[in-house]
Amino acid sequence: MRRPVLGLALVAGIGALAATAAADSTVRLVILAETGIGSSSQAQPYVDKLVAIAAEKNGWSSAEGKYFRSRSEAVGYITGQSPHYGIVSLGAFLGLRQAHGFEVIGAADVARAGGRRYHIVSKNQSDLGGCKGKSLATNHGGDERFVDKVVSGGDFALSDFTVVATTRPVQTIKKVASGDAECALIDDAQYDEIAHVDGAAGVKSVWQSKQLPPMPVVALPSASAAEKAKFKSTLDSLCDGDGKQVCNEVGIQGLRSASDADYAAVIAAYQ
Repeated sequence: MRRPVLGLALVAGIGALAATAAADSTVRLVILAETGIGSSSQAQPYVDKLVAIAAEKNGWSSAEGKYFRSRSEAVGYITGQSPHYGIVSLGAFLGLRQAHGFEVIGAADVARAGGRRYHIVSKNQSDLGGCKGKSLATNHGGDERFVDKVVSGGDFALSDFTVVATTRPVQTIKKVASGDAECALIDDAQYDEIAHVDGAAGVKSVWQSKQLPPMPVVALPSASAAEKAKFKSTLDSLCDGDGKQVCNEVGIQGLRSASDADYAAVIAAYQ
């Protein structure tokens, strides 16, 4: 006896819905580290291990983590995959917070990620005033609003300089070391690399920012209230026990719970 076409369609539809529900059960975590040293390919294996530990502690049957250095690529992932959580650079958090519904649930102290403190460095100038009006190499100029409103603390704007755009962290240091730029705006991870760059022995800090908050851990609208509360409660323990070595490998010195209130000052400055 032939099964009615409508019945076949109904069965197929139920199967498709079940498959979609199963796919949607994956808890996804996006990491966007725009600053610091290292590449996505180097970091991804360690991110996979960290997400596996988070999944075990939180009872997630399926989990996935993706690491990005590019904001546009991370936004594509957020839009297409609807991750539940993120660990993002401060500038990206401020720039994407409203559009993507970021809610701070934690903070991540990440070694070599940079972005906690910024420096203007030079070989020839001795203070910030000496750099104004001259060439300034930086790989941070793509987020002008963040630099002008948060990083500078009102001491300068990028328009005070002739900006020489760079694309790689060490390239920025090399520009000022070689004399291709008079000064450079770098972050703390780059500053720590100066001693390892050939010809950069005379490069020194002539201005430094206040210390900024660490990378926030955020929940996105895809996370339910119950799941979000549980994940937040486990953050402090993710780097304990078996997770300690994994956190060290991925460069995370510590995770802790936090809220939007902990970032209120930089949120207000960015407005």
